Amino acid sequence: MKATRRKTVLTLAAGMAAMMLPISRVGAQAGGTLEQIKQRGALRVGVTQAPPWYSKDPRTGEWSTGLGVSLGKAMAATLGVKFEPVEVSWGTAIAALQGGKIDIMYMLDATPERAQAVDFPTTPLLYYSLAVLARDDLPVRTWADLNQPAVRIAVPQASSMDKYLSENVSKANIQRFPGNSEAIAAFQAGRVDAVCLFHPPLLAARQRLGAGKIVVPTPALSQPSSAAVRKEDNKDFVNWVDKTIAGYYQSGQTQKWYEAFLTDFGLDPKSAPPVQKELIK
Repeated sequence: MKATRRKTVLTLAAGMAAMMLPISRVGAQAGGTLEQIKQRGALRVGVTQAPPWYSKDPRTGEWSTGLGVSLGKAMAATLGVKFEPVEVSWGTAIAALQGGKIDIMYMLDATPERAQAVDFPTTPLLYYSLAVLARDDLPVRTWADLNQPAVRIAVPQASSMDKYLSENVSKANIQRFPGNSEAIAAFQAGRVDAVCLFHPPLLAARQRLGAGKIVVPTPALSQPSSAAVRKEDNKDFVNWVDKTIAGYYQSGQTQKWYEAFLTDFGLDPKSAPPVQKELIK
């Protein structure tokens, strides 16, 4: 009798303890990220200063422009919640997702290594392309146009861009530099005719320099980027993100947001590579 009574008491105590769990924890177990966002009333988006993806207004301190900001605001509005930017870095975004500090981070490529730590939607968010910022008078349409000994091209050493040039534009005078900034500085100083990078950093360089043209030589080499979310058993949120970004991309809305930022940034959208790969000519 005593053993039975003791078991009954312990069972009741366990039940009482479960009822006293914090509501947020119970909600997290039951509904996952999507339900948490709705309960919280805010979609927390990781942001970092990186035009054209995210840009903070230095006058107000607000994250007001950039493709990632536009995406975050639109997704929040669809869910009927607030857009809440949370400042992180590219290096800390995964940890911020795992630690529950943010709900989503746009423009993280879905690498196998990252996929072990976070989830990614099946549909790519957008595409960015291997491009060159070249002298205005340099005729560039194809990679073959650059594959000449007289053409000097700057590239970050031991990068994927370096590998591509070495394999496909080997006749050119390829000059290798420690990083993006040094390669761009060589172009600015006139020591090279073009600098080769995936196109996003070239946009800021073109805007700052006020000279040169950005070209995606053909055949175009484009790679997808994605949006990372917290890894969890409940897949409601990652499935919703997948469906939502697919709709934005297929309708052309993603490209429109991108072009709107370029215009605000002082660049002609026609002079920049598109992020919708079907538009690359």
